[in-house]
Amino acid sequence: MKRLQLTLAALALATAAAANAQDGKAALVKQFLDLQRPAIESMARTLVQQSSGPIAESGTQYLRTQVPAEKREAAAKAADTEISKYFDSTYPLVRDKAVQDAPGALGPLLEQNFSEDELRQLVAWISSPVAKKYQELNPKLQAALAEKVVADTRGTVEPRLRTLNDSVAKALGAPTNPPAGSAPAKPASPKK
Repeated sequence: MKRLQLTLAALALATAAAANAQDGKAALVKQFLDLQRPAIESMARTLVQQSSGPIAESGTQYLRTQVPAEKREAAAKAADTEISKYFDSTYPLVRDKAVQDAPGALGPLLEQNFSEDELRQLVAWISSPVAKKYQELNPKLQAALAEKVVADTRGTVEPRLRTLNDSVAKALGAPTNPPAGSAPAKPASPKK
């Protein structure tokens, strides 16, 4: 009988310890997500900006090709106002939903892939001055790398973009635009 009581007590302690460990992990995940809120909000901002990007690009193309020159500035300002209104009304919705969804979407992944000790280390790192300094510098780092990659690949990528442009124009039955500064294509000589 005493052995059964000891076994039940040990089981109860183990269950309580496991529950406390899960509570500890959950608290660390919540703390991590709270610290990551600026990144989550930034992701939401990017999503909203990307969602309106194709419309802005189409509008710009339309302005260049279909709107008389004397009306372009006013039309561009009106379009910019509409895009700003869209962003101002949509970003808060997406931001709040991202912050609300983060625990359910990210929490299980963090809990499954990190131990409690690793989560403590992650929270300590994210909270550290070095991490904050890195996060502030990261956009400059990305911009520097992007600038270098663009410069180093421009000679290879631009001809491919011209080929793509011509291929898409051909597929659509649209005229192709020769690159600026190049001579117009000569008409083919009639065959005899």
